Amino acid sequence: MPQENAKEASVVEGIDIWIAEDLLEIFQVLKGDLKARHPDVDTEEMLSEAFEKGLSEKIDMADIKGQKQARRALEIAAAGAHHLLFLGSPGAGKTMLARRLSTIIPPLSFEERLESSMIASVAGVLKNDLPLITHRPFRSPHHSCSQVSMIGGGPNARPGEVSLAHHGVLFLDELPEFKRSALEALRQPLEDGEVVVARAQLTLKYPSRFSLIAAMNPCPCGYYGHPKQQCLCHSTAVRHYLQKVSGPLMDRIDLQVLVEPVDPNQLRDQSLGENSGEIRKRVIRARNLQKERFQNTTIFANAQMQASDLRTYCQLDQSAENMLRHAIEQLNLSARAHDRLLKVSRTIADLAEQKNIQVNHLAEAIQYRQLDRLWQM
Repeated sequence: MPQENAKEASVVEGIDIWIAEDLLEIFQVLKGDLKARHPDVDTEEMLSEAFEKGLSEKIDMADIKGQKQARRALEIAAAGAHHLLFLGSPGAGKTMLARRLSTIIPPLSFEERLESSMIASVAGVLKNDLPLITHRPFRSPHHSCSQVSMIGGGPNARPGEVSLAHHGVLFLDELPEFKRSALEALRQPLEDGEVVVARAQLTLKYPSRFSLIAAMNPCPCGYYGHPKQQCLCHSTAVRHYLQKVSGPLMDRIDLQVLVEPVDPNQLRDQSLGENSGEIRKRVIRARNLQKERFQNTTIFANAQMQASDLRTYCQLDQSAENMLRHAIEQLNLSARAHDRLLKVSRTIADLAEQKNIQVNHLAEAIQYRQLDRLWQM
């Protein structure tokens, strides 16, 4: 292979790598005029350096003031690889919260590193001095991005943002400002964990298992429902703004959280909240339970469960069954929302290290579907 790809290939075990500068060198090796060259790469040292270079900026969950429910939702999203929406006024801390998800999600396994690195290599964004993705991707495209940028395509059928975020996080800030076509194209990867890019010359399938974290204002001015600031928008404008994000897309988001403005007393509180390291420990314990549960399958987190898995792993007792039926009727939930409720309940039970889903686990999961009513206005 080209010597420029030697570092990238050396992380794969069990293969013999020969490198060459050009085709002439390969020809001379085959004739016996030159000896084949092996890359001089210390894999362990290289991965250690790559890990250090891949470290993100120093951000931590301890920086968050207040926002108890939003912090809890982030923990659940990290533990089960769920999709999450933050709805709140400007300055409430939506973006600050979303960017800290990357500090509590579990580290990549070796297989996940390889998959993420292959996609980055195909897209041409893998750096020569960083031949292996060492941290879960965190992609945050601008709201002006096109459908092709989001999903993939173009003349060379390049991977899009949903694939570059594989095994990581896709953060969409100011969600209603994205092009409608780009948002609607998210449905397939959110549902199937893969995206098909079809062109006249070829059709490619890229993996796209990611956690979607979205943030949005409740109205054009941003202050609908604000406890102190008056909203200047007409009810029709509020409804039109919310409907920029379609109901089917909202249906695919597991956790919906209203982010209230932080109380001034909490904002000036100098004590630190629970840090990312402590939260990550609980998340990893929950993921280990899921790894044991789904061994010998392609499922790696609760969010990927199918209908048959729900019947096996999300059984409810009679009191929880009654609560679920009542919630479906009161919130007018779809069949898809019903399934996602069960998946979130299963993750909450895993965080509590409980074998079965209890009523309190289901009740907490129902709290995160309350915003569905806004899209039924």
